[in-house]
Amino acid sequence: MANLLTMVSHPVRILRVIGFVGVGVLAFGLTSAASAQDLTYKPINPTFGGNSFNSGHLLGVANAQNDYREKSSASANSQADSFARQLQSRLLSAVSSQIVDAIFGENPQERGRISLGGQTIEFVRDLVNVTITITNDTTGEVTTLVVPLFVEIK
Repeated sequence: MANLLTMVSHPVRILRVIGFVGVGVLAFGLTSAASAQDLTYKPINPTFGGNSFNSGHLLGVANAQNDYREKSSASANSQADSFARQLQSRLLSAVSSQIVDAIFGENPQERGRISLGGQTIEFVRDLVNVTITITNDTTGEVTTLVVPLFVEIK
């Protein structure tokens, strides 16, 4: 009883003891209520192992955020330039049709040589293949195509 009286006579000591007990109970309560689980990482991007159904969405988001635009001049899209490109394409198509007729037409030629726009096109036909050689006259670069012939036996 004497201890209790001495404690009552010192209120600061009582408050200190109650504070320590309160902090202890609070710390014990928090640690017992807290629980943990294993952390697992699942990537979103299918490149890194995520769901493959996310790829379309991610590509759409990336394209929406892409603010890069290819630089083009107004003169490059003019009607005159467009017409010139179409005319060139049609002429090259007509020339290629004539070359194909010379190689595979009704009266196929065994060999031929055509010079057009800085390029020389040569073809040689044998029993099995047609070898087409395209040479750039300016740079000397050579491209060779070998086209097999399919012989019909009647």
